[in-house]
Amino acid sequence: MKRLIFPLIALTALFSTNSAFAAGDVAAGKAKTVLCAACHGANGIAVAGMYPNLAGQNEAYLISALNAYRNKDRNGGMAPIMQMQAANLSDADIDNIAAYFSSLK
Repeated sequence: MKRLIFPLIALTALFSTNSAFAAGDVAAGKAKTVLCAACHGANGIAVAGMYPNLAGQNEAYLISALNAYRNKDRNGGMAPIMQMQAANLSDADIDNIAAYFSSLK
């Protein structure tokens, strides 16, 4: 079952009209990441080894991951925290956050 979930998430992000082909607003994304910095660092470099670095991450992947957390399709590890954080994000918020983190080097 797990082998099917991630490809389905990737395909959903790829073919979603508001996802992978949308150009997010980097400045708007930065403004939305204040809470993200607590774990993922102010510049997308994690504050502890248990959290992933988001700086320079693939934009489509970030969109897919945030959508999966928001839809509660992604579980395990820190998923409950991420699900709570992503629950109130709009599609535009997700696009903007992904654009911001992917723009960092």
